[in-house]
Amino acid sequence: MAERILQDIAEQKKRLEIAQINKNTEEKADAYYNLGRAYDSLSDFHQAIEYLKQYLSIAEEVGDREGAGCAYDKLGHAYRSLGDYQRAIEYHNQELRISKEVGDRAGEGCAYGNLGLTYGSLCEFQQAIECHNQHLIIAKEVGNKACEGKAYCQLGDIYIDLDEYQGAIEYTNKGLIIAKEVGDRETQSQGYGNLYTIHSLFGEYQRAIEDANKCIIICKEIGDRASQGQGYGDLGAIYLELGENQRAIEYMNKHLNIAKDVGDREGEGIAYYNLGSLYHHLEDFQRAMECQKKQLSIAKEVGCRKCQGQAYLGIGQVHYSLGDVAGAMEYYKQSLSTAEEIGYRVGQGQAYCHLGMCYRKLHEFKEAIEYDKQHLSMAEEIGDRMAEACAHHGLGRSFFRSDSLNEALGHFRCCVKIYDTIRANSISEDQLKISFRTNCEAAYTYLWQVLVMLDRNDEALYAAERGRAQALLDALKVTYGLTSLSPRSIESEEEVKYLSMNTAVLTVFFALELKTVNMWVLRKEGNPVFRNAEFEIGGAHEDSFALLLDTALKKMRAGVSIRCENRSMDQLSDDPTSTTLDNDQTSKPSQETTDCLQPLYDAVIGPIEDLLDGDELIVVPDGPLSKAPWAALSETLRIRTVPSLTSLKLITDSQSGHHSKRGALLVGDPCLEKVTNKWGNPIYEQLKHAKMEVEMIGEILESQPLTGEDATKEAVLQRIGSVALVHVAAHGRKETGEIVLAPDPDANQASYGGGLYFENV
Repeated sequence: MAERILQDIAEQKKRLEIAQINKNTEEKADAYYNLGRAYDSLSDFHQAIEYLKQYLSIAEEVGDREGAGCAYDKLGHAYRSLGDYQRAIEYHNQELRISKEVGDRAGEGCAYGNLGLTYGSLCEFQQAIECHNQHLIIAKEVGNKACEGKAYCQLGDIYIDLDEYQGAIEYTNKGLIIAKEVGDRETQSQGYGNLYTIHSLFGEYQRAIEDANKCIIICKEIGDRASQGQGYGDLGAIYLELGENQRAIEYMNKHLNIAKDVGDREGEGIAYYNLGSLYHHLEDFQRAMECQKKQLSIAKEVGCRKCQGQAYLGIGQVHYSLGDVAGAMEYYKQSLSTAEEIGYRVGQGQAYCHLGMCYRKLHEFKEAIEYDKQHLSMAEEIGDRMAEACAHHGLGRSFFRSDSLNEALGHFRCCVKIYDTIRANSISEDQLKISFRTNCEAAYTYLWQVLVMLDRNDEALYAAERGRAQALLDALKVTYGLTSLSPRSIESEEEVKYLSMNTAVLTVFFALELKTVNMWVLRKEGNPVFRNAEFEIGGAHEDSFALLLDTALKKMRAGVSIRCENRSMDQLSDDPTSTTLDNDQTSKPSQETTDCLQPLYDAVIGPIEDLLDGDELIVVPDGPLSKAPWAALSETLRIRTVPSLTSLKLITDSQSGHHSKRGALLVGDPCLEKVTNKWGNPIYEQLKHAKMEVEMIGEILESQPLTGEDATKEAVLQRIGSVALVHVAAHGRKETGEIVLAPDPDANQASYGGGLYFENV
């Protein structure tokens, strides 16, 4: 599309040059007009304005009223796209005046539509609705189906701004049906843009993403770069909401670059606002503030009151995060005032939410609850599901902080219920489910914490387990493609009791707070036993358990380093009781290790030591405890870990022969000589002692390991399904679980993408 337009521009410039030589006024006018339209199609509005003004001058000079009306139409569109709304209104009023004078009803309708769009950008919504309704009436009168569809979609857009979503959906769907009938791709793109906004507000994220992508595809086809950029911005905003920061910043930067390139000032401001929100989320407060101030400057320049209100909100957020609560409140109040002036209820709700946060920070809980309630009322009124969940979360925290625990519990339950509904019904991509769940982690944590404080410990256990299992099942689906897993988790007291009665091994479920370890001990004898203990390292707001584990592991590594300095690596590798630096394998806890880990043992095993029975223990760790060296904590206990009670229940409920496999698959030191970069240089070094490691294990288990050139993907896959134990000593990617295996000797090295050969097994 763009290539064809550029060819047309080249032809029109030649035509213009010839017309100027021949002093042919009519030919010059046609060339100026065609060049203006072409540059407008490319979103190069400054060039479009230059040529259209030349055309307008000739049209007025020769008395071509219809031609002048067309010029006013295109000039108004160009100025509106540049964010110069007052000048756009002037040109569209001239367009309307001429259309009425010459009796052009269709042109009159288009002029009303253009004025409606411009008043909408200025948040003068009633005037916008009046103009769009005039456009719709005239389009029906003259039988112009394309304009009728356009008017419906434009009305849908205004009703979105007024938070009247039922009307917005009805008008938009009517407009889309007509636009598809007549093949109006531009109106279709606007319709999908409207639907994106509605679906994202309702928490229907997958449908919103689909709508934004449809809008982008159409805009690419018709060469509407400004709207294409807005589509990218929409995707960036929704990925930020879902916690997909990398995808968010990619799309937001695309929007910003296109907006700058085509001179879309309002779009540029919106892109800065979105980027500011992202940087704030990433705690890069300096860049966040820079972006929000740029948004505010542009919003004032183009006169967009809605954008000004958003900028005030964004600046307030940065002040709040930097500890300036008073400064934050000033900006939040400006944001609220602006939203109230223009009737922007979503903006009002956002301001209520953040003012509630400020009063909560100041321990003025009565005021915080009042603002949180206004936020909830607004969210319910307009049907914004994510805002509704956010309001319940805010109320839960306000009641929690004011020791009204029963009220807090009710709101946290409502919040989690909404999140679960959105996640289950509105997000189909598993990776997005994980990101969304991570973003909403705090609500799930508050829920079980409140239940613990109310001494409803069994309920707290299955509330904590539900969140743990939900995240695990999503991760398994994403990483390993296990789509057959049931989403069912331990969700009732009866199921907890069942698992407790049918678990032969003592099981401990951990849930951590900053300085408190909460433990549920599942014993075959009866109901779960709840214990908690305080343990403090570091400052008031630091995670004691993360610091405790980090300190213990550093001491362990220091001890290993000291021993390594006194022996050669060969001597160290020959000693089966030593710890090797390369492979980090430990056979038996040394006295040094035991001393290093004693504080950790005291924190997580000490409180339940009297309940230990036998020599086995299963733990369900939480947070930093997932990285603890459990096997090294005790010489008398065999400690195993599972990620959730649901995973333990899956094992317990399996058929008797399901876990009866024997044998081991040992993979060590795959041959990597042929894994090279494009210059033929090896990418990886062979792992020292990895082959020795698996051979030693192989002798103990009486299993022949795969090493060197034999450690290929094909060989691994042939064995992996029939063994009970898999041990791999090779290069890999911790983020994805992929390992580097030896290339197939019969394959062409180039097929590995320059030598990189990662295989997920």
